[in-house]
Amino acid sequence: MTSVLDLAPVVPVVVLEDAADAVPLARALVAGGLPAIEVTLRTPAAPDSIRAIAAEVPDAVVGAGTVISPAGVADAVAAGARFLVSPGWTDTLLDAMKGSGVPFLPGVSTTSEVVALLERGVTEMKFFPAEAAGGTAYLKSLGAPLPQARFCPTGGITLASAPSYLALANVGCVGGTWMLPPAALATKDWGRVETLAREAAALRR
Repeated sequence: MTSVLDLAPVVPVVVLEDAADAVPLARALVAGGLPAIEVTLRTPAAPDSIRAIAAEVPDAVVGAGTVISPAGVADAVAAGARFLVSPGWTDTLLDAMKGSGVPFLPGVSTTSEVVALLERGVTEMKFFPAEAAGGTAYLKSLGAPLPQARFCPTGGITLASAPSYLALANVGCVGGTWMLPPAALATKDWGRVETLAREAAALRR
């Protein structure tokens, strides 16, 4: 599979309370040009949501986010997740993700965590929580000493701030929720989601 970082400039971070919404939501995101979809394992509906998207939206590349345990890795892959994203990592979690057979983005927020992953042969990471952890200035500072590390920053990023992240050489894509406004999800306004996804997909690296 193409690197998760190269599928689209923006990866929507989706929290689903009802698995029945998964397929129409994913279709709206794909129609808007955002095929990589991270469904977070924060709700009981997440595994069924991943399963439904994997089965019914062939143009979507569905992944699992908030993966924090080996059991979560196994459950996500069994449900059909094609990539994994964690907010942070431990040796145990990293071993499970490496053994999963699918691409993964372990979360980092410090230089030492980046160096530790590079030691283990991992060069693609999630930078989280991006805004709280130093934003573009921090990522730019990492670029000179650690140019081999590439990131998907997530956390507090908006349509307005995304371009400044995407302009950095060590950023492949950003994660965000702004194309998934709660009001649109509550009213199942998939047309609104598609419009916002199209705006996000038009951002350039």
